[in-house]
Amino acid sequence: MKLSNNEKRDVIKYLESGKPLPEKYRFLLFNDDREVELVWNGKTNEVTNTVLPFQTIEHIDEPRSEEKKQTNLSLFDTSGRQIKGWANKLIWGDNKLILASLKNGPMRKEIEAQGGLKLIYIDPPFDVGADFSMNIEIGDETFTKQPSVIEEIAYRDTWGKGADSFIAMIYERLKLMHDMLAEDGSIYVHCDWRVSPALRYILDEIFGKTNFQNEIYWYYYNKLHGASKNVFPRATDTILYYVKNRREDFIFNHQKEPRDKPVKKLKYHFINGKIVNDKNEFGKTITYTSTERQIDNVWRIRCLQPADKTEWLGYETQKPQDLAERVICTSSNEGDLVGDFFCGSGTVLAAAESLGRKWIGADLGRFAIHSTRKRMIGIQRLLKNEGKNYRAFEILNLGRYEREYYVNHVGSDLREEEKRKIKVKKDNEYVRLILSAYKAEPVDSAPGFHGKKRDRLVLVGPVNLPVSASTVEYVILWCKKGGFSKVDILGFDYEMGIDFSEGKKHGIDLQFKVIPREVFDKKAVEKGQVKFYDVAYLEAKPIVKGRGNKKTLSVELLDFSVFYNQENTGEVEEKLKSGGSRVVIENGQVIKISKDKKTDLIEREVLTKRWTDWVDYWSVDFNFENRKEIIKVIDSVTGKEREEWTGGYILENEWQSFRTKKNKKLEFVTSEKEVGSGKLKIAVKVVDIFGNDTTKIFEVKV
Repeated sequence: MKLSNNEKRDVIKYLESGKPLPEKYRFLLFNDDREVELVWNGKTNEVTNTVLPFQTIEHIDEPRSEEKKQTNLSLFDTSGRQIKGWANKLIWGDNKLILASLKNGPMRKEIEAQGGLKLIYIDPPFDVGADFSMNIEIGDETFTKQPSVIEEIAYRDTWGKGADSFIAMIYERLKLMHDMLAEDGSIYVHCDWRVSPALRYILDEIFGKTNFQNEIYWYYYNKLHGASKNVFPRATDTILYYVKNRREDFIFNHQKEPRDKPVKKLKYHFINGKIVNDKNEFGKTITYTSTERQIDNVWRIRCLQPADKTEWLGYETQKPQDLAERVICTSSNEGDLVGDFFCGSGTVLAAAESLGRKWIGADLGRFAIHSTRKRMIGIQRLLKNEGKNYRAFEILNLGRYEREYYVNHVGSDLREEEKRKIKVKKDNEYVRLILSAYKAEPVDSAPGFHGKKRDRLVLVGPVNLPVSASTVEYVILWCKKGGFSKVDILGFDYEMGIDFSEGKKHGIDLQFKVIPREVFDKKAVEKGQVKFYDVAYLEAKPIVKGRGNKKTLSVELLDFSVFYNQENTGEVEEKLKSGGSRVVIENGQVIKISKDKKTDLIEREVLTKRWTDWVDYWSVDFNFENRKEIIKVIDSVTGKEREEWTGGYILENEWQSFRTKKNKKLEFVTSEKEVGSGKLKIAVKVVDIFGNDTTKIFEVKV
C-alpha cells in the first residue's frame, strides 16, 4: 500500500465522518490483479436467479392442405411439415427474467438437448428514443405509435438515468447470456459509437480478454447523410465478437465475397513459417486468377432505407438480413441453435430460419413480437412454396407470475426489510392514484380487490407488468369465495392470449379497462380528462356446411372495435402550424388533423373509416381444446422436474390472414375445414395495427 501523507489524511477524514471512500482508494488500498476495471454507480455482481414458467400462447405451423404422412424416424412428414422435435421460441417479456428463467429453469435441458446455444447475436438499444415508437401506415398516411407505459418504464430504467443505468442493464444480461452460451459458442454484440467503449470493457470482464476475437466494423455505404457541422458523417457501427472459451473447438467458417474484378495472385506455401512462392518445372512462379477475397473485419453491407420494399418493416434501428446471415454463417452450422434477446423486427431470427438454424428470440415490445410473428410466417410460406422443410414456432409469455417475483429498483444498499417497506408504500401510492383517476373508492372489506365503483369491485394491475391470465383466474376465485359478481380489472397492458370472456363461464361480469397514460398527469386528472377505455371487442360467426359425418367448418370475422386514445387533440390543434398536419387517435379512431395554410381553419379526416381498418392479423384454431398447455416445473420439496397442466390450452394457428407491405388486403372468411359431429370450441385471435391481440373462444355445435 503506497499512500501519500495527504491521501492518508483524506482516508482518516472520510472514515471519521462516516462517509464512503472515493473509488480511487479501492485500488490504492487493496491489491487487484486486474489492470483495468469498469466501475459505475451502483455496480453489483448480483444476477437475478428468478425462475418463472413460460406460458405458450400460440403454436404456429403454416397450414398445409396436403395429406400428412409420417416417415419413420423423421422430424417432418412427406409434405415437409414438422411433426416432432424442437419448436422455435418467440418470447414476449423482460429479457432479464427470460434469460434467468432459461438459465435456471426446465427449458435449459431442452436447449442443451439441441447441442446448446451456439450463437448469440444481439443489437441492444443505443440510447435512442425510437426503440418502442413505431411508424404505422394507415392508408396513405403514417402514424407514430407511442410506447406503452410498460415500454416507457423499460426505456426510462435503461436510459433515463444516464450511462450508468444502461451499463447496469446490459451487464447483468450479458452475464446471463455468458452462462447460457455453449462452451464452444460465440456472441456478437452490435453497438455504435455511444456505447462501444463501455461494452468492450464489460465483455472483457465477463468473457475474458483472451476470448476476444474481433472488433468488426459494419460500413453502411449507402446511408444518406444530411449536412453535418464540424464532424465527419458517421457510416459505421461496431460489432464485438467474443467466444465462450477459446480453448474449445468453437465454430468459425471463413467467409468469402466476390471481388469487383478478377486479379492475378501468386501461389505460395509455407516453410518454417516463411512464405515461399510456388514454381513450375521451368522455375517460374505460378499465378492464378482470383475472383473471391476473404472477408476481413470491415463489412461493406448496405443499410436499410424506408424505400426498401423487400425488408423494411418501419423499425428505426432495423438491420439488413445480409448482415445477420454473415454472422450466422460464420459462427454456426445448419441445425445449430441461435439466440437473439433484443429481437426487434426479427432480422436475426429470419436469417436463422432461412439458413436452417433453430432459434430463440425475445423482446419486450409487443409490436416487435407481432412483426416478427408475421415475418416468420412469411418465411414458412416461402419455404413451403419451395418444397423445403420448415419448423413450427411458438409464441410464449413469461407469464403466470406472482407480483412478489418483481421488485422495484429502490436501492441495492438498503436492507431487505427497508426495500419491502418502500415497495409497499410505492404500490399503495400507485393504487390510490389509479383509483382516484377512475373515481373509485378504496376498499378493505373485499380481499384481493383494491376499490369499488358503484356496485362493481375494482382490481388495479401492476404499473410495470401486463395483467396476466393468472390474475384473471385469481379474480374469479376471489369472486366465488366472496360471492361477488361484478369486477372491473384495470391494466396498462394485458398478456397475450387472455380470453376476455372467461368470466361469463362462471357467471361473473368481468370488465377489462386500459389505464391511459394521462393518469400520471396531475392536471389531466384534476380536469377529469383521464378516460379509461375498454379492451378491444371482436365478434365472429362459425359457418357449418354439409350433413352427417361429412361436414365443413369455416369462420367469418364480423366485427372488431378498439377504444384507444393517444395525445390530446385540443393541444395538437393549438400547436399545429399553418399548412401542417398530424395524425392522432381519439376514442378509437385514427384522425388526421390539418390546419389550412390560408385560413388557419382546422380540418379533421377520419382515416379508420371501417372496423376492418384496425385489423392487421387474425387467426383461427378450429378445435381449441385439442392441445393442453403443459409446463415443466421444479418441485419445491423434491427438487425434481415434473410436468403440470396449467388448466389452459394452446391456440394452434390453423389458419391466418394478415397484411404485408406488398399486400394490404385481408380475407375475412377462413377456408373450410372438415370436421366430425359434436361440440367444438373455436379460438379466434385478432391483432390490431398496433400489435395488441384479442382472443375470444366460441362454442359451436357441428
